[in-house]
Amino acid sequence: MSQPCLIVTGADLAQEALNLLTDFEIVYAGKTPTEDDMVALCQRHDPIAIIVRYGAVGVKVMDAAPSLRVISKHGSGTDTIDKAAAQARGIEVGAAVGANAAAVAEHALALLLACSKSVVDLNTRMHAGYWDKATHKSIELHGRTIGLVGLGSIGQRFARMCDAMGMKVLGFDPYAKDLPDFIDPADLDTIWCKSDAISLHCPLKPDNRGMVNAKTLAQCKKGVIVVNTARGGLVNEADLLAAVQSRHVFAAGLDSFSVEPMTASHPFHNEPHIILSPHIGGVTNDAYINMGVGAARHVLKVLRSQRLLERKSPAHIRA
Repeated sequence: MSQPCLIVTGADLAQEALNLLTDFEIVYAGKTPTEDDMVALCQRHDPIAIIVRYGAVGVKVMDAAPSLRVISKHGSGTDTIDKAAAQARGIEVGAAVGANAAAVAEHALALLLACSKSVVDLNTRMHAGYWDKATHKSIELHGRTIGLVGLGSIGQRFARMCDAMGMKVLGFDPYAKDLPDFIDPADLDTIWCKSDAISLHCPLKPDNRGMVNAKTLAQCKKGVIVVNTARGGLVNEADLLAAVQSRHVFAAGLDSFSVEPMTASHPFHNEPHIILSPHIGGVTNDAYINMGVGAARHVLKVLRSQRLLERKSPAHIRA
């Protein structure tokens, strides 16, 4: 009997994850698979599972794979997977929740510090021969308030970092339970109005798309800092740009964007008070391994629960 096929929407997978998937034929879709690429691969291989690294998995891909039973995200956000379509077809969707939490939280902190301390601008000025000690003043974060939208594993880890710096932490998440004492629960209006800095850590859903917009930014304090390491669709990019250019927003640190990859003519380019990184908050060697292993384990858990894959011994799982 031939091995069941598992498609990875990427060009590679951590060896530690591959060690768990020896019962599968692994097919790589490449770094930038299109929907047509995925449909063709599914028609050719009829996968029982897909691990999603890049690109989206929608109805056409699912319908091209009649044996598909599980879609597992190589990361924490599943907004690139059509979950309603998957549910209608009996396909389970999951993610490697928490696998990249440390990496993303650290990157959010890096962006917050880069904004508040003008790290990028000062570096550019120094390389150009300037010495701005007499004229520049940074923002001290100690004693200031940070508002977090989303209190999952990433948001809570980031909150702990901010608390350690002496910041007051406000947090909004209608699904979070048993929050640590250093997070003060708050509604969104309070987040907008009371925060000196705001950081987004929530999934993208239809009801929060564009939640950072002209109206909500107008509620914020003048000089607020905005950080987004979650999903680009949470931010109305034109409204944020206008708020930065007016200096109502002191600076923004962004790791995700409405359209990715960002095109060369994006309005954010050459805006000195917007610090950009190419959606790499979760891209570390450790997170790469953790996300691959987490995605692989989810595939195995689902298929074994459905009795579609032989259950192996614990020794095999640890291999």
